[in-house]
Amino acid sequence: MPETASSARAACIIDCAAVAREVFEIEAAGILGLTENLDGSFSAAVETILATRGRVIVCGMGKSGIIGKKLAATLASTGTPAFFMHPGEAFHGDLGMVTPADVFVALSNSGETEELVKLLPFLRDNGNPVIALTGNARSTLAKHASVHLSVRVAREACPLQLAPTASTTATLAMGDALAVALMRARDFQAVDFARFHPGGSLGRRLLHRVREEMRCDNLPFVSPDADADAVLTSVSNGKLGIALVSDDQNHALGIITDGDLRRAVQAHRQAFFDKRAADLMTPSPITIGADSNMQTAIELMAKHKITLLVVVDHGGVVGVVQK
Repeated sequence: MPETASSARAACIIDCAAVAREVFEIEAAGILGLTENLDGSFSAAVETILATRGRVIVCGMGKSGIIGKKLAATLASTGTPAFFMHPGEAFHGDLGMVTPADVFVALSNSGETEELVKLLPFLRDNGNPVIALTGNARSTLAKHASVHLSVRVAREACPLQLAPTASTTATLAMGDALAVALMRARDFQAVDFARFHPGGSLGRRLLHRVREEMRCDNLPFVSPDADADAVLTSVSNGKLGIALVSDDQNHALGIITDGDLRRAVQAHRQAFFDKRAADLMTPSPITIGADSNMQTAIELMAKHKITLLVVVDHGGVVGVVQK
């Protein structure tokens, strides 16, 4: 009798959590095993990259290539100029991008990947140091490399021992170790990271000035003697949840938040509408200079547990900045 789809699925029922735990354990053991083979070669690899006047060119095939792309991206974003080169494309013209000043990083678990091995004569003649990350210290790549870093693992997480799993994880970890060691050696700081990530939140905090982020149009100003109804209108129209109390010279006298208004209504009831802005405001609001960086602004907001700062320039209010 033919097997139905439901019976086939029933036959394949497994303990998924147990499988996941086994994979985690195998891959964690693979990473921890790297420490046993860690020797002077790692320092030599770091020193080789630090000494180069060119770039780091990372090369790998298949799954190793995917890991190589991540390594190249990590290096490039942390102060080490790098790019990924596909070994097949390299052999068909892309080697023209390799200068004698560059360091070549080759990733291959077997150390015998044909597309990489075929590049060795060119790299030797071009004078490029080769750093090989392989799982086989006796492989062709390992023997011909200037520096060999072992990424050997006892076994793959794949039950067939065919799909690269623990070995690619170990290679990824070794690549991260290289990147972090280079960061430490270069004293790479957050501000340096932000320069390469201007579009990210860190770039915004460290590189952008408050004047570049502040809102300065149609600010909800009210005078100290404005009545409560005028304050309510200003808060609503401003769409910032606040009203700015200022004098004729545009000095910040106080701030009124929508929370202040709710609390005042609860406290005064009908008498609320007899109040003036000066009665409702929190005097001397927290301010920041327009030329301060956003990191300072964010830290100031966090310190005072607020979400908005009044921006001043030459003593006058010029805008507001929010988280």
